[in-house]
Amino acid sequence: MGKKSLSSSSQSWWWRGWRYLHPQHNLRSPQLLTLFIISFVALTWLLSGLESLSVEHQLENVKKNIRSWSIVEEEDDPLNVERRRAVKEAMIHAWTCYEMYAWGRDELQPQTRDGVDSFGGLGATLVDSLDTLYIMGLDEQFQRAREWVAKSLNFNKNYEASVFETTIRVIGGLLSAYDLSDDKVFLEKARDIADRLLPAWNTPSGIPYNIINLRYGDARNPRWTGGKSILADAGSEQLEFIALSQRTNDPKYQQKVEYVIEELHKTFPADGLLPIYIDPHTGITSYSKISFGAMGDSLHGHVITFTRQHLQNWLERTITSLLDRT
Repeated sequence: MGKKSLSSSSQSWWWRGWRYLHPQHNLRSPQLLTLFIISFVALTWLLSGLESLSVEHQLENVKKNIRSWSIVEEEDDPLNVERRRAVKEAMIHAWTCYEMYAWGRDELQPQTRDGVDSFGGLGATLVDSLDTLYIMGLDEQFQRAREWVAKSLNFNKNYEASVFETTIRVIGGLLSAYDLSDDKVFLEKARDIADRLLPAWNTPSGIPYNIINLRYGDARNPRWTGGKSILADAGSEQLEFIALSQRTNDPKYQQKVEYVIEELHKTFPADGLLPIYIDPHTGITSYSKISFGAMGDSLHGHVITFTRQHLQNWLERTITSLLDRT
């Protein structure tokens, strides 16, 4: 009888505990249900956070991996060895021609064998290629490019730059070079150009303009959009600006780009189908066209780079709101 009583007591205890965790019970109490959901999401987020290393540790691992990739060992698959050799030779050929005919210019024109500044004279090809040179072990070429960045790369230009293209190509290229080499000249240059882009976010809604003058800070949108900001351009700078804040310990870059996502999340439907034109003054749109292609594609591609941070912010706001009401 004692064993039976103990078993019944144990079963009763488990049943009472399970009853409080079961959704059907929680549905009768909205407060318990809300706390249950928040606790579950918070635990999930915490566990996912524990799986990721610190930024510094991640960067160190990347560098170690790159060094190991650079070493071609005898036992490697001969086909892979040949492929690597061919790719590296193609890069050396292209880079040698760029150095010879278009050094420091944005692009090399192969037929006329001269350079053209189609990107405002920001050394687009050179900055874009820094990480490739480093990864391929082309040390001499990398050092020459590094010297050009340090001595000749100048952003004080009366040039109307695309905020999006300048972010992904120039800031992205400089941050990649910094992460690989630990050379602070790249970080300083990335911060310089980012500071020149920041006024584009100074709009009533926080949705940035797509074009800005690098010298004077005057920002606008293309005429053909009717003064509206393009979704793909306005919502795709998170990766580079958050990375810059992490490396400089300056939150202003991250704050600007995260605010855009928060505004989009509040204004438009939760299904993620956002219109391609947004008014930077009101944060809303009179258009309903949606695209996963041109003018909408890069936002959807960048979503995975900031979803976890956005979830954290949402949790903090929700928990704070609940505490304020108790």
